[in-house]
Amino acid sequence: MVIKVFLASSSGSTAIKKKQQDVLGFLEALKVDYAPLDIACNEDNRMWMRENVPVEKKPTNGIPLPPQIFNEESYCGDYETFFDAKEDNAVYAFLGLPPPPGSKEAKEAEKAFILENGPVKNGTVENETVESETVENGTDDAEDEENLEAEEVEEENLDDDSLKAPVKQEEAQEEVEDDEAKGEDDQPVSEEEEELRQLEEEEDE
Repeated sequence: MVIKVFLASSSGSTAIKKKQQDVLGFLEALKVDYAPLDIACNEDNRMWMRENVPVEKKPTNGIPLPPQIFNEESYCGDYETFFDAKEDNAVYAFLGLPPPPGSKEAKEAEKAFILENGPVKNGTVENETVESETVENGTDDAEDEENLEAEEVEEENLDDDSLKAPVKQEEAQEEVEDDEAKGEDDQPVSEEEEELRQLEEEEDE
């Protein structure tokens, strides 16, 4: 990107000459590459400048005065707006250029970014990290709740089975005892026992 500064080398106005010198001197101090374009000796430069300055930035007579500053085809401003940007330490933003690291403007831009988005760590914004952690914690909590509910249901089922098991065992034990009692009653009487019974009956007679 090339910064274009439209100038009038043979201007008879002392004020215009001073403004042009101020702009060029400050750009050189910032080591910003620029191309000075003379509108006094070059009709094409003068016509291009007049056509590309926005209507709202032109004076009442419709003829903009130098210096006029462009970034390639994009209009940046005139001396007044350049001076305002200089006072606000925002010349690079005015020119549409990224501020160099360590410059006042870069530090101001970093402060503004931190105020708007939060501090940056390892290339990521802390606020975003906190939000992602909150979301993850939220999902973990939901999973923990589901696991607890599942464990409670399992415990209830185990309690029901443990209660039913002794009851079934008692019923089975009673059935076995009944079967044994019936078995004793149904056993056939042996011959010896029958003879003993008969002898006892004869003695009684």
